[in-house]
Amino acid sequence: MDDLAQRLRTALGDDAVSVDPGVRRTASTDWAHMSPVLTARLPAGLADVVAFPADPGQLARAVALAHDAGVPVTPRGKGTGNYGQAIPLRDGLVVDLTRARRVLDVGAGWVTAEAGTPFVTLEAAARATGQELAMFPSTVGSTLGGFLAGGAGGTGSIENGWLWSGFVTALDVVPCTGAEELVHLAGPDTGPLLHAYGTSGVIATATVRLRPRRDWTALFASFDRWTDAVAAGLALMASLAPVPRLVSVDEPGIVAALPADPGIPRGRTSLRAIVDTGVLTAARQAVTAAGGVVEEVRAGGAGLLTSLSFNHATHRVQKTRPGLAHLQVGAPALVERADEVRALLPGALLHLDGLGGPDGPEFVGLLLTRYTGEEALRGAMDALRGIGVHVSDPHTWELAEPLDDVRRAAARYDPAGLLNPGKLPAAVPARPVG
Repeated sequence: MDDLAQRLRTALGDDAVSVDPGVRRTASTDWAHMSPVLTARLPAGLADVVAFPADPGQLARAVALAHDAGVPVTPRGKGTGNYGQAIPLRDGLVVDLTRARRVLDVGAGWVTAEAGTPFVTLEAAARATGQELAMFPSTVGSTLGGFLAGGAGGTGSIENGWLWSGFVTALDVVPCTGAEELVHLAGPDTGPLLHAYGTSGVIATATVRLRPRRDWTALFASFDRWTDAVAAGLALMASLAPVPRLVSVDEPGIVAALPADPGIPRGRTSLRAIVDTGVLTAARQAVTAAGGVVEEVRAGGAGLLTSLSFNHATHRVQKTRPGLAHLQVGAPALVERADEVRALLPGALLHLDGLGGPDGPEFVGLLLTRYTGEEALRGAMDALRGIGVHVSDPHTWELAEPLDDVRRAAARYDPAGLLNPGKLPAAVPARPVG
């Protein structure tokens, strides 16, 4: 490791390499502590050395040096992931990409940038050209590469779906083969690198979709009944054109943990939406038709609504009510069979965000339930699946199936298995027939 650290200093510069214990600890953590299951297993690994490449060329050089030394490599953005994606389970080298943050080019319908570019920078570059990002994570300071490697959807997903639904058009990827090179991938070939935690190659640059810039406004509404708020949210997503950029619904138990705001009255179910100003009248009508009250329409409030969506709700509730664990849930059964969901998990709290899919818009959500142990939590997941609710396990750092394409890409671009080891589970051999 000492030899690798020195070679990295020679290649990248003294200020781009650190073996300081504090830097190593910071580079070896993310938001996995939101999970009581993962918290019990942390710390799981500690980087031996941290490198900060300033551009794709330096990134390729760092990965090649680590390969030659037989040292594991864990790529890292801002560390805002929730599942231990950036934790180096086998120690070794953590490559922090936050210094590789240039927007390289903006064209009609696309932007190309280095992996460490924050989404706030990408959105500003797009809006300067009369465009905006088709999608971005709820943590807008997250990096492009980190989101593509560890995320799934976010603000803009009602209209544009998941990140592998055409959001990414091209990638430049660093393989871990000893070759100091960038591999260009386009179209469907980018798929095995998305939400793969860097196990199938390290993203150096990415080209993602833009849409025409719109004039977004924050709409705050409240309801007596959760079912009415859900109906209003579905109506907003299905009837407005352009489609809202975000729709979130929170029941009173979650509202109590949100920041005090006149648009989010305590004791009521809250619906919040980012809508185009041109359809505000129609949005108001959808709310009142479902029995709701429009509390406020606020220009410039879109940032606040983004910061209250997806797993930000989990974080806020856990701060005020320790001892809760979250489950990531979806499918129409989540709202159509809500009474059964609540019966399975008495006292659970539910946060919803809108998502567009092949069958039209629907809600995905977060169920926050009292944590009484991992076995009980796994049982709750199985029970929810039994009534048709889709459950994504947020309490593991292993990637979830199907992974055949990821494994094929990893075999090509990481034959020695040095990229973020411990995150890509081995394929289970098929049983022989007969």
